[in-house]
Amino acid sequence: MVKKSSQQRDLFESERSFRLLVEGVADYALYMLDPNGIITSWNIGGERIKGYSPDEILGQHFSRFYTETDRANGKPARALGIARDQGRYEEEGWRVRKDGTFFWASVIIDPIYEDGALVGFAKITRDITERRNTQIKLEAMQTQLAESQKFDALGQLTGGVAHDFNNLLMIISGSLHILKKGDPDDSKFQRAILAIETAAKRGAALTGQLLSFARRQSVNPQAIRFGDRIEAIREVLHAGVGSAVRLAFDIGRDVWPVKADISEFETGLLNLVINARDAMPDGGTVTIGAHNIVLDDPLHRGEYVAITVADTGLGIPSDVVDKIFEPFFTTKPVGKGTGLGLSQVHGFAHQAGGTVKVSSELGKGTTFTILLPRATAAALSEPPETLPVRGSGTVLLVEDNPDVAIVSIGLLEQLGYHVRRVADAESALRELENNGVDFVFSDIVMPGKMDGLGLAHHLRQTHPELPILLASGYSEAAAGVRGDFPILRKPYEIHELSEAISKLPR
Repeated sequence: MVKKSSQQRDLFESERSFRLLVEGVADYALYMLDPNGIITSWNIGGERIKGYSPDEILGQHFSRFYTETDRANGKPARALGIARDQGRYEEEGWRVRKDGTFFWASVIIDPIYEDGALVGFAKITRDITERRNTQIKLEAMQTQLAESQKFDALGQLTGGVAHDFNNLLMIISGSLHILKKGDPDDSKFQRAILAIETAAKRGAALTGQLLSFARRQSVNPQAIRFGDRIEAIREVLHAGVGSAVRLAFDIGRDVWPVKADISEFETGLLNLVINARDAMPDGGTVTIGAHNIVLDDPLHRGEYVAITVADTGLGIPSDVVDKIFEPFFTTKPVGKGTGLGLSQVHGFAHQAGGTVKVSSELGKGTTFTILLPRATAAALSEPPETLPVRGSGTVLLVEDNPDVAIVSIGLLEQLGYHVRRVADAESALRELENNGVDFVFSDIVMPGKMDGLGLAHHLRQTHPELPILLASGYSEAAAGVRGDFPILRKPYEIHELSEAISKLPR
């Protein structure tokens, strides 16, 4: 009898200690619910957080802590159901205090069983409004930092690209002044024409780098034999590295051809060579290599050609290497680099269906590897390029920019064509109703309800035999062409225009 009384006393003391512990916790609302959600116990934490005294809340349903919307949607009952069926319910959400104010709560509900029967629920609620507000402020600061980094990138753009473009504009404007005042037979006159032509090509290459990274450049993929292209641009590559740097080659025998845009391919290779040169201020060696490789990973699987450009220079610091492909990122001073070279390489490689990787070690050098997929047999069997020839007939030019239209009309007339020009697709359709033409040459991006691609598809239905040539310098719509129509990339030269026209079906 004495032993039983002692056990009862110990149990009573244990329950009393636990009850005092629960009732004395001020940071958490710890309370019990019966199986229907009626509150059967209350602690000081519940009173502090939710504002109810025990006399006010005991016997009430716990759903009064929820918002009106949550009650209307049956959330309290679902919470108990999940706790009963899954053994636990946990969430964060808005709850309501006695005074009607809201707080952000962390909630846990556990089912309580006795002899296998559900006797109620243990509920723990914590006010984490301050923590949530801190998290929101942190996320806002991170967003602000990201925006600031974007502005830094734009600052590098204005410092690098604008510097290069101002130089090009200076060449063009100065040369035009010489042309206005000069004698066509004078050597200065011819040098001015050459300077303008060179500046225009450099400007086109610079915008091409921007568009290539953005993947807004309309490319013309062709089968490229690596050895042949190296021979074609060998002098340019040697000029790019300068006299203090040695250029070496490590090209495997029987390297597979790749399919890519030739202009983008050559520009990317030259960008890597120039970067390698700048990494070796005291001279060194740049090695261009190419080897066949078979890949078997989730992103790239099949036959590829690994094209490498390796230098013996300073190497890239670890805190910089992850940023080098970002547009406008550069470690070079203003005027020495736009931060577009490596981003162009990145955009070109991925647009061609491959990728680019880099490995570097401080003091020992850097190796860039471009992986390009092997060209198929069908690509290799493409017909040879047709030499530009003088044409005849009438062309309908659809171009909204009057200055561009003047240039295009001049080029077409030099090739022997009679030109009729309209400014939009709707005008083009009206013109075709009244007059016949031999082919249509249309820009893709135009004002109005129908762009150049829409016009081309419409004419494919109404005039299926009419040849159509599209032009684009920057166009997301060009991605939807999918080979349905030939595209001439702006800016184009007269021989490129002539070649594109000569390939149109007649």
